[in-house]
Amino acid sequence: MLHPAAWWLWAIGLATAASRTTNPLLLLLVVAVAGYVVSARREAGTSSPFGAFLRLGLFVIAMRVVLQALLGGGVPGTTILLRLPEVPLPAAAGGVRLGGPVSLEEVLAAAYDGARLAAVLACIGAANALASPRRLLRYVPATLYDVGTALVVALTYAPQMVDDARRVRAARRLRGHAGRGPRELARLAVPVLDGALERSLELAASMESRGYGRTVFRDDRSRRWATSLTMLGLGGVVAGTYGVLDGGSSPLLGLPLLAVGAVAVLAALLVGARRDPRSRYRPDPWAVPEWLTVLCGVTAAGLVIAAAQRGTPGLVPITVPAQWPTLPWLPAAGVLFALLPAWFTPMPPARAALRAGLRADATAAGTDRSGSTLGTAA
Repeated sequence: MLHPAAWWLWAIGLATAASRTTNPLLLLLVVAVAGYVVSARREAGTSSPFGAFLRLGLFVIAMRVVLQALLGGGVPGTTILLRLPEVPLPAAAGGVRLGGPVSLEEVLAAAYDGARLAAVLACIGAANALASPRRLLRYVPATLYDVGTALVVALTYAPQMVDDARRVRAARRLRGHAGRGPRELARLAVPVLDGALERSLELAASMESRGYGRTVFRDDRSRRWATSLTMLGLGGVVAGTYGVLDGGSSPLLGLPLLAVGAVAVLAALLVGARRDPRSRYRPDPWAVPEWLTVLCGVTAAGLVIAAAQRGTPGLVPITVPAQWPTLPWLPAAGVLFALLPAWFTPMPPARAALRAGLRADATAAGTDRSGSTLGTAA
């Protein structure tokens, strides 16, 4: 089974590629790649939160378009789709309007912007479906165990909510309640949210009972060094990541600052790890498939970032005037490169056993048919 960190790094690379474009064709390609890899390498018999993240993405796009239509976004447009009743606002509103004409250009700009966030959510959903955050917590450095525990509880809340929704709906159907629509959704909301919160709290309590949140003794000098390096490194990583994702920022604000921040964070982790040694039970191996999977995600992000730096046409489609977007070949090739883990990564154990069982059944059925045919001929 592939190392969970490899799947998460692959998904982060794919999400980074999605964050640098608003081309709907390229974003659809990102979602399709993530969905295909999930369908090919998800463990059999486990619930997949990928569909829930896709529905959340559609909700984000719809809300972005509705808010754009109601409040406007400063996008000039000449193709008017409809006219909403307009409420006059004072001049201090700063260009914000309430209602009025809704143009095609405004709708397209809002839909493209919302699709970018939806694609990033799909990548996070793919990482959740391929590798459980609980497995990833085993590899969080000792100094970040408290933060890692809180992060894992937050990341597992959505999959647990999906499981609870299926369980509550199945229970209601057994009782003869098979309704749909907003009223049924309101009846499901309270037990689903309550159940997911209780399971997340149980997970946090079980982690604490296993020593994930224990504290160790540190002297003042070690604590000051670790705190200073952590704050400096996190600041550098945040500013560097912003510089990488924002194509209009200064070049010094991107990769150089990100590298300095990463080195400072690594030094802080080493200082803290010397005071808090931990052992791992049956650690997952990190071999060639893990390196190749990470390389695929980094290649997808790198090619899209390189295309954005070169100003490749089509990466940000023109909405004024409205035009049909085209698919740029270099970013598309980078995104397709992220599809390779669907073939070279090892198959999960239960899925491999299920496939082997199906092959054995097919072979046995073929042998029986051959025997019947020979018996009939004799």
